[in-house]
Amino acid sequence: MGELLKKAKIPVILVICGLLLLPLLLKSSSMEDQKATWLWDTELIKDPGKIIAFCREQNVGTIFLQVQKKVSDEDYRRFIAAAYEEGIAVHALDGQPDWAYERQRREADQFLQWVFDYNAKAAPSEKFAGIQLDVEPYQLRRWERDQDGVVREWSSNVEKWVAQGKENGLYMSAAVPFWLGNVKDANGSGNLSRWMISQFDAVAVMSYRDSGRKIYDVAREQLDEADQLGKSVWIGMELGDTEEGSHITFFGKAVPVMEEEMKSVNSLGDSHPSFAGLAVHHYEIWQDKIASAASDEKPEKSNQ
Repeated sequence: MGELLKKAKIPVILVICGLLLLPLLLKSSSMEDQKATWLWDTELIKDPGKIIAFCREQNVGTIFLQVQKKVSDEDYRRFIAAAYEEGIAVHALDGQPDWAYERQRREADQFLQWVFDYNAKAAPSEKFAGIQLDVEPYQLRRWERDQDGVVREWSSNVEKWVAQGKENGLYMSAAVPFWLGNVKDANGSGNLSRWMISQFDAVAVMSYRDSGRKIYDVAREQLDEADQLGKSVWIGMELGDTEEGSHITFFGKAVPVMEEEMKSVNSLGDSHPSFAGLAVHHYEIWQDKIASAASDEKPEKSNQ
């Protein structure tokens, strides 16, 4: 009898182990292909239907939306609510290179406070789910002559911004370049990439290259760091025409080529617990690219 009970327990144990491991072994295709995108032309949200339909078709789960005060609170509410209905999170986006300076922190604080005040008045389905800061002080001339000083001020500001955001229940992220690991942190004891990842809930790595493998390769350091720190990483893909060279963008490349490389990024990134998906820069160009390709595929009407 005891032997029969032991044998009976084995299948039960195997089933339980299988159920526990299932989330690790299998991911739904929707999770594997989850994407984010930046939306810079905020006035487009006055017609939310087109944006939401595109994001649904392209499996976009997060929109980084540039905040512009010329757009009304009502427009933000309608757009965010429409996105919420489709399971799409909207994060408030803003930033300037000189926000890294302590003397300019007030300008960033005003942006954060606007988001906090807006959310305080909005219904749950109308609230921003997070904030993304796009502060790129390496574009400033001072970066070349006083990098350490800029890093110290930037880091001090980041600590304060993240604390404010978390106090207000917002998911905090930052757009960062893939090479940030080559810069020392403010203490000089580690690299700035790892420090930034440790501060934010997530980072969006501007890992812009013209193939999925290259995109993954330049973002891999941040993915590894985020794996260790229990944080999340979006991997960036550039679609726009840029003066930085054709090697960093999919501008001019066919949609099927682009989509195959997207699959490649997802496949490579999926080995990292920190991988949050592909972040496409940016919505306006992406939508135009897909629309143009669809138009080209339509057969010409006969005149007969």
